Order: sequence, then C-alpha cells, then structure tokens
Amino acid sequence: MSSLDVRKLKVNELKEELHKRGLDAKGLKADLQERLQAALHRAAEEEEEEQQQAAEQQRREEVARARAAALPDDRVTNYGGDRNSFDQCDNLGGDFRRYDRGNVERTYEKPSVEAAQPRKSEFQPVEVKEERVDEVEDRRETQLSRKRPYPDQGHGYYEYREDRSYSRAKSPQPPAEDDEEYFDESCVIIDTYNCDLHFKVARDRLSGYPLTIEGFAYLWSGARATYGVNKGKVCFEVKIHEEIAVKHLPATEPDPHVVRVGWSLDSCSTQLGEEEFSFGFGGTGKKSTNCKFQDYGERFSENDVMGCLVNFDAGEDVEMSYTKNGRWLGVAFRVKKMALGGQPLFPHVLTKNCAIEFNFGQNAPWCRLPDGFTYIEHVPVDERMPGTIGPRTKSECEILMMVGLPAAGKTTWAITHAARNPWKKYNILGTNAIMEKMKVMGLRRQRNYAGRWDVLIQQATQCLNRLIQIAARKKRNYILDQTNVYGSAQRRKMRPFEGFQRKAIVICPTDADLTERTIKRTDEEGKDVPDHAVLEMKANFALPEADEFLDDVTYIELQKEESLKLVQEYNEEGRKAGPPPDKRFDNRSGGFRGRGNFNRFDNRGGQATRGFNRGGFRSGFNRGGNTQNRWTNNNNNSSSSSNNSSSNSSRHNSSR
Repeated sequence: MSSLDVRKLKVNELKEELHKRGLDAKGLKADLQERLQAALHRAAEEEEEEQQQAAEQQRREEVARARAAALPDDRVTNYGGDRNSFDQCDNLGGDFRRYDRGNVERTYEKPSVEAAQPRKSEFQPVEVKEERVDEVEDRRETQLSRKRPYPDQGHGYYEYREDRSYSRAKSPQPPAEDDEEYFDESCVIIDTYNCDLHFKVARDRLSGYPLTIEGFAYLWSGARATYGVNKGKVCFEVKIHEEIAVKHLPATEPDPHVVRVGWSLDSCSTQLGEEEFSFGFGGTGKKSTNCKFQDYGERFSENDVMGCLVNFDAGEDVEMSYTKNGRWLGVAFRVKKMALGGQPLFPHVLTKNCAIEFNFGQNAPWCRLPDGFTYIEHVPVDERMPGTIGPRTKSECEILMMVGLPAAGKTTWAITHAARNPWKKYNILGTNAIMEKMKVMGLRRQRNYAGRWDVLIQQATQCLNRLIQIAARKKRNYILDQTNVYGSAQRRKMRPFEGFQRKAIVICPTDADLTERTIKRTDEEGKDVPDHAVLEMKANFALPEADEFLDDVTYIELQKEESLKLVQEYNEEGRKAGPPPDKRFDNRSGGFRGRGNFNRFDNRGGQATRGFNRGGFRSGFNRGGNTQNRWTNNNNNSSSSSNNSSSNSSRHNSSR
C-alpha cells in the first residue's frame, strides 16, 4: 500500500491526489479522505493480486509438468463427474483463464477481486478472502441449469467460499461506533436510522450520496426523513447535485444514474415505489408503486430540482404530484384516505450513483411551487409524526445469525420474522437482499442481465462484506442471512458485534424436508450451490453454543437433540464423501497437501495446519484453536498417507 498518510493531507492536497486518480474531488474533507483511502486500498489489492496471479501461474505450470511426469493414472480419483479433476484442469489449461480475465478487464476498468492473503489493514471484520477459482470450478460454472440461462453457481456458492475462508482469517477486532452529531429533534432531516447502510449522510443531515465503489454502483440506496404528515398540503424539494462517475460499470448497464423521489409509509422498505403505499417518480420518466411502472412527466437528471407535493385536502383521496424546475407535471398518484388508515407519509429518496440534497424548508425555495403548499419543516411539530426511533445504545440492538444448510429455509424465516416485528426495523444482511437492491425496473437481475452473472454475484458478495463492516458500527437490529455452518465463521462474524444482543437461529429441517426444498429451489431458481460444496458444509457443520460470542441459541424446526443427531449424520456423510476436487491435490510440487509429501488429511478428524512444528510432526494439532476441517480420507489412501507421514517424520527427526 502507498505510504501516503491521508490524515495529514490538506484539502487542496486531497483534491489533487483524487484528480490524479480520476476521482471526484467534491465534498467535505472527511469525505475526500475516505474516498482517497478507498482508492489506495484498491490499488494495493490490485498490485497484490497481480503478484499472486503471476506466482500462481508459475506454480501451476510446475505442478502440471511434475504431474505429467510422475503421477500414475490409477491414483487420480474421479469425483462427481465422468472425467477426473486433473484431466479437466489440464485440458482447460491457461487459455480459459486468459479468456476469463479478458472478459473482466473489458467489462470493468478496475476489477476488484480480493486476494487470498488477508488484507493488511487496521480493522478487518469479515472481509472475503477471495481465492482464485480452479479451472474445474470454472468449467462447472459454464454449465447451464435446466431452468435458467445463467451459471449454476449462485450466491450460496460464494457465501460457502467465504465461510470456508474464515478458518484462515485473523480474528477481527470490534469496531468503534460511528459518532453522530446532536441535532434538534424538532427539525426535519434525513433519518440515519431509516436509510440504507450504504447511503452516506452528510454532516448537515440534508444531503447524501450512495457508495459507488465496486459492485455498489449496481445498488439502489434509499433514505427517509425524520418526520411525516397525514394532513394538509405539504411539500419538499430534492436537487440532483451530481452524477457520480462510475467508469467501472459496463457500457451495457441500463440507466447507471437515476434518482427516484416521493413518499412512503414508515413501515415500507427503502426501495421506493416497489411495494404498496410507496410512491416514487424516477429520472427515467416513470412513476411507480407496488413495482408497477407507468409513464409520467418527463426525464430528469443532474442539476434538476424536483418538487414533491402531497395533498390531503382532496376529498376522500390523497393526491401526490411533482414539479420539475418549478413546472407542475400533474397528479401522479391518488390513494384513498381509508386505505392509508391515518398513517403519515414520509419524504423519501432512492438514488443510484447520484448525490442529492433535500430542502425541507430550511432554505428559501429553490424553484416555484404551487400555491397553498407548505414545506414540511414549516408544519407545526405537533402536526407532524416522527418515524421509528432507533436504539440508543448497542445493548438495545440485536443481531440474529442464521445457521443452516442451503435451501433449509433461512431467508424465508428471516423475511417473515422481520415482517412480524416491524418496530425493530431489521436490516437483513445477505446476498439475496443485495440482489433485491440491484433490480432494474422492479425486475431481478437474472431475468434481464446481459453481463456475466458469476462476476455480478461475486461483486454482490463483496458488497455484503463491506455492509457487515458498516453494520457493526451502527446501532440497529440485524439478521445475518447466510449459511454460517462453520464454527470458525460463526465466532468471527459475531465478534465485531460485541455489545449487541447476539443470538443464533438454527434451522435444521428433516433430511426429507431439506431434499424437497432443495429440489423446489433448483426448479425455481436453478442450482445455487454445487454438490461438492454442500458435502463440505455437511462435513464441517457445527451447531453453535451459547458462549462469550453468543447470548442465546434458538432452534426453529428440529430441536437441539434431534438437530445434534442429524448434524452428526451430516458430518459422517461429508467425511465419507471425501474432500472436494479442489482439495484432493495441492498446487505444490509435492502433489498432496501438506509439507514433506504426506497427506494433509489425517484420520483423527482434523486437518494439520502445518506439516512440522519446528522439528516434529504436529499430528493434526491445530494451534490456532479454530474448528478443524473434518474432511478425512476413508479409502486406501489413508493408510498410505499415514505411512508417508511417519516415514517423513522419521527422516526429519533423524536429520536433526
């Protein structure tokens, strides 16, 4: 990483450094520092990635030559296919890898793929340590499922890779809380509790912008105001300050800069216009409610000022209309007062790659508004209604960590639980929730996405990890919607949330129910996780226990005793199946994993983290104390592995 100390730079120096990198140089000093620091991190990651890829390419060539010369054909195990993994890798060779990288480089100017080594940063809560995908996995990704015209490895597969990487990660430290400045609670401002985690609110609490780095440029980001109204004729204004440069998006991305403005109930999500009682008008010239889009008004973009008006004095209806730069565009929505049931409507904005600013009445009118309308800030406080008040301390917040195999029903439970407890305003942290924020005209990406699906899914996984880092600094309630079956992953994901009420929600359906749900999910969405990945999850499945990292564990379907028996069966099933193709052989010259050419998987149920411990064989002892990988060899290789280990150890000791 660059030796440049961002904290010591003056504003002019910060702007100069940003200009050198082709980045936006507008904003407060804190924003400029954060933007430059992110750029320096990305540059360091890209440099490290290039070095590792070059080293990996050299190792692969050496291993391929060694295997071709020394490895007998009868030692290659066929796992999950007609051809063995060596044949698949050798036949694909380097050409496929060059084609893969070429696609990424043409589509994204600065692809950000996390390196396998941990990032050297002060705080590292739950970063994905992305490993290079083996050729055998790349070939499987190109196979089409029977139900969808995109690869059969969805977000569940990349979550599995992330959880597997936690056994090698350093334990993160709990982050410091974000400091929030005091504001007069009677003012109408942006509600930092009722906005997306990736929406950056400025210090004045009247303006903000979304994160746009990496995959965040695909995401919508929304925010609501602190007060709503249910009577009178009320208005506010939104100015589109800037369309933030997102050169890393492909040229095929539809409408990369859009803002949607309007009104919604406090109970609605931040996705304005995509559910009932959520009313938005977007820069594409479309109005929407409940995901129904219709032509209205005209397009708007950078530097335009949009007026948003609501009229509760229109008889039995509530009317919502808009202005563009002072020109009235007509009534956009009519809804019955009885349907609203007296609930207030709140100012709401949803933006993609645009910086915006509100005028709730703190400033003079930016443009002419129709007569009779009052800025919401000028409405008496007793006639306004506040939004949901967030927790005051971390001890009032809770994080629920879902635990279960793919297709067990975790996402369904999370959505249902959040809907039944609307006052808790749960933020669901999961790749599925990320994909919901990538919609185009209310449609999920896989139905209309022209780019590489696997690249998009990987970027969504990276976005999720950054959001988890942000979440640990915010006083909110969360549901972590991932598999979380690895014991090491459970602990590491919970540690940054120290001070929260940390609870695990275990979903273990019967084996028959899980099979049925998996088939149904595959029929509807395509294959999400490869079979070998599910088997490894089963081999390493560890039920959480209440300890220093967890305050409580709740079982939803099978209770603890039944779940324990089922998980033991899963462990045995996974161990008998053996390691997945990418773990059968290592890229080192020795062929098998471990040092000294002995088999890394011992028959103690554990995985030796190193071949020798400064002069002696470690016998599978894991000094780090993390949950060991439960893959073992149950075939004839076990005995030969043990003999090799013993002979290597003996030779080593005799040479001392």
